[in-house]
Amino acid sequence: MMRPNSLLPLSPAAFHILLALAAEELHGYGIMQEAARQSEGQYRLGPGTLYDNLQRLLERQLVQPVGRRSGDDDPRRRYYRLSPLGQAVLSAEVARLESVVREAKLRLHGAKPRRT
Repeated sequence: MMRPNSLLPLSPAAFHILLALAAEELHGYGIMQEAARQSEGQYRLGPGTLYDNLQRLLERQLVQPVGRRSGDDDPRRRYYRLSPLGQAVLSAEVARLESVVREAKLRLHGAKPRRT
């Protein structure tokens, strides 16, 4: 099995797609809306970026296709969900970003970085 850290860092598009799918199964347009919502409009996925990245995430088995949902009136909609590996990669990326932000805050406040 692939180690989550070996897939880091994630591109901003991949990060926002995985984060959008962390809460629920979504179709492409829903992913675009959720990425805009969670970034307070600061990050917007266009269709080309979304579907190119979704294809890569599917190939890496970070995302799984779900198929159609009952009650959905549009047969073209394909739904996606986060795979267990995708969940692990997203968690690893969040931890990596937290570490980067912690380091940035230290530097901005004049503290010297810790040696590891």
